[in-house]
Amino acid sequence: MSDAAGAPTIVRVNIFLRSISKIDDYKMEYSVQLTFREQWMDERLKFNDLGGKLKYLTLTESNRVWMPDLFFSNEKEGHFHNIIMPNVYIRIFPNGSVLYSIRISLTLSCPMNLKLYPLDRQICSLRMASYGWTTDDLVFLWKEGDPVQVVKNLHLPRFTLEKFLTDYCNSKTITGEYSCLKVDLLFKREFSYYLIQIYIPCCMLVIVSWVSFWLDQSAVPARVSLGVTTLLTMATQTSGINASLPPVSYTKAIDVWTGVCLTFVFGALLEFALVNYASRSDMHRDNLQKQRRKCELEHAAQLESDLLEDGGATFAMKPLVRRPGESVTLDKMRQCEVHMQQAQRPNCCRTWLSKFPTRSKRIDVISRITFPLVFALFNLTYWSTYLFREDSDGD
Repeated sequence: MSDAAGAPTIVRVNIFLRSISKIDDYKMEYSVQLTFREQWMDERLKFNDLGGKLKYLTLTESNRVWMPDLFFSNEKEGHFHNIIMPNVYIRIFPNGSVLYSIRISLTLSCPMNLKLYPLDRQICSLRMASYGWTTDDLVFLWKEGDPVQVVKNLHLPRFTLEKFLTDYCNSKTITGEYSCLKVDLLFKREFSYYLIQIYIPCCMLVIVSWVSFWLDQSAVPARVSLGVTTLLTMATQTSGINASLPPVSYTKAIDVWTGVCLTFVFGALLEFALVNYASRSDMHRDNLQKQRRKCELEHAAQLESDLLEDGGATFAMKPLVRRPGESVTLDKMRQCEVHMQQAQRPNCCRTWLSKFPTRSKRIDVISRITFPLVFALFNLTYWSTYLFREDSDGD
């Protein structure tokens, strides 16, 4: 609709944001309740104010006057409020100015980038555009001053409204250019909820899986039960987290955390399998050493009995007799002993590990130190990476 001079009708818009009931990560939408106001001039509606006695006329039926064809372009669902009376009015002023006000509830689309979830910020928009009138006939403008107001005690579950920005989003199509307004709401996710519900429990599960390193290697049922229980609990925790999020194609920050925690728990279970294998190898080696010692003792006893039977002369002569190649064998043995002494130079790690004679025990002791150190290094890298990235994205 254009005025008499052919200029487009100017409609000034302002919004009062009453509440934000939910922000759904899975459906990528949010629900708001707002008071929406439009104001424009209609020369045909001028009337006599009777010397200032009539400030304005009030109507409750919008079909009695011309209305701008505004619609919310990213709206999924919406409804008016009719309790106790319809929450809508139209005020017509003597100079032809029309004020339209209505309370509505909307569910709006909000495409989200969850790469930093749950250390992320999201921008959700509220877009309003003309459906049929082009900018040649109808132009929407934000009201001067304070076009968007937010209720003071606004409460959001798991989010904080940091700020909002007003802008224009005119769109050009094959039928012409259409006027458009938008409000960008910047939400910051409250991290304390996720710290208590996700991060601390995952840390506790990883630490509980390390208890296996302090149990005796012969306690097979206890170590297996502990490893399997923590692994299943961690897998359940991971699936529960993913159930509340949409299946996106990229890796989220929470995926990195749960994946690494699951790997640590699984690694603790594999460590016990290695310890069990090393323990059986140690037992087999001990049995071989016992058999070898038994054979050596039997052989020494046989030699001693033979020497006693041969007599003193033979006993005196035998040490002087050497078989061919025996000197070479003795030289090789001496060289091997020298090389082993050089290879086994004392150091702190070797001296400390020498306190634990079996390989299985050494694996447990090394795991007690390695697993916490690697997990601490991962925590340092994870938090420094994502917290720094959050700050850079916020700026």
